[in-house]
Amino acid sequence: MNEFMMIFRNDKNNSKPSPEQMQAMIKQWQDWIGGIAAQGKFVATNALGFNGKTVHSDSTITDGPYAEVKEIVGGYIIVKAENLDEAVKLSNGCPTLTTGGKVEIRDVMVLNK
Repeated sequence: MNEFMMIFRNDKNNSKPSPEQMQAMIKQWQDWIGGIAAQGKFVATNALGFNGKTVHSDSTITDGPYAEVKEIVGGYIIVKAENLDEAVKLSNGCPTLTTGGKVEIRDVMVLNK
């Protein structure tokens, strides 16, 4: 089995969901991730916060990871799959897709330990 990272991207949106909407979204994510876990293909996941800094190659530091883009990376999941096509199939039903977002799927390169 190989590992693949799904990176969740959405357009930057400053609206705040109601507590009920937030609970419904959390339930969608739990159900989707739970389905992957039930197949024995779940490795890890995390959501990303909204605070951050960006360090540039010239050593300058800018506020916020999204200062110059309209799209944000909201989080990721790492899954186990035989190949990229299987990893793509695991993205079916991802809640970020229902809100117009994207799922970028990348293979995880194993570096020498």
